[in-house]
Amino acid sequence: MERVLTVGLDGSPESLAAAHWAADEAERRSLTLRLVHAWPLLAPEPTHLPAEVDQNYWAKRLMHNAQAELQARHPGLTVVGNLVADDAQNALLHVASESEMLVLGSRGLTPVESYFFGDISMFVVARAERPVVLVRAGSREEEPSPEAGGPGGVVVALKLHGPCDDLLEFAFTTAAARGVPLVAVHGRSVPLHAHTPWGMDHGVTLEIEQDMQKGLSQVLHPWREKFPGVVVADALRLESPAKAVVGAAKGADLLVVGRRKHHPPMGPRLGPVAQAALHHARCPVAVVPHD
Repeated sequence: MERVLTVGLDGSPESLAAAHWAADEAERRSLTLRLVHAWPLLAPEPTHLPAEVDQNYWAKRLMHNAQAELQARHPGLTVVGNLVADDAQNALLHVASESEMLVLGSRGLTPVESYFFGDISMFVVARAERPVVLVRAGSREEEPSPEAGGPGGVVVALKLHGPCDDLLEFAFTTAAARGVPLVAVHGRSVPLHAHTPWGMDHGVTLEIEQDMQKGLSQVLHPWREKFPGVVVADALRLESPAKAVVGAAKGADLLVVGRRKHHPPMGPRLGPVAQAALHHARCPVAVVPHD
């Protein structure tokens, strides 16, 4: 089967930004770029109708303009377009299962706004079988993070317990393809017993930091050996995991977070770190499902 990277188009500035991000990534990974626009009222092809009565006219125009723009910027990239007569959520979940990753535009919404406008992307992110990347328009307009040591870099959020091979495989592969550093971030809230009237109990926080460093080193060791060309840095923070991850992602090329594959009766959902990343991180965010 042909290896493809798929991007969903809806005509918004965010989806066009996602298409450009996806084209860059497809070129780095030597993948075919597939553009998908889904609308339940699309007519079966071919219609052979004049533009003024062709109900597919605007969908075709959207696809044609995006293909032309991307092909002009990436002349060596294979770009294909698909118009799908289906609900966007169903169509995107289906194409995601056939792709190396799915890329969607994101408005970076507040929780209230996302309730009304962000349901499609959040629905897909919570259910897709493959990694989904959400890209905001103008997402690279921040200062680089101190952890990255300079512009760009891939940041990956780690829990240090449970399986995370799919997450690290995606993060290391992306960093290697881009030739940028990888920052592994882990946050842990300070327990109540470490708080004293005069501040933090240094002995307790030191023990926590040493435990975090040991756990992170053990998790990263086999991946450092598998990807010797990737420069890896640690970002350990004594604060909530969600706050640590969003803070470490400032100025990054990409933030990679995990999502547990939940099965009925629990149903699909996103954890607090993924939720915080999708709502507050300014850089593109990749959500990687794992067991």
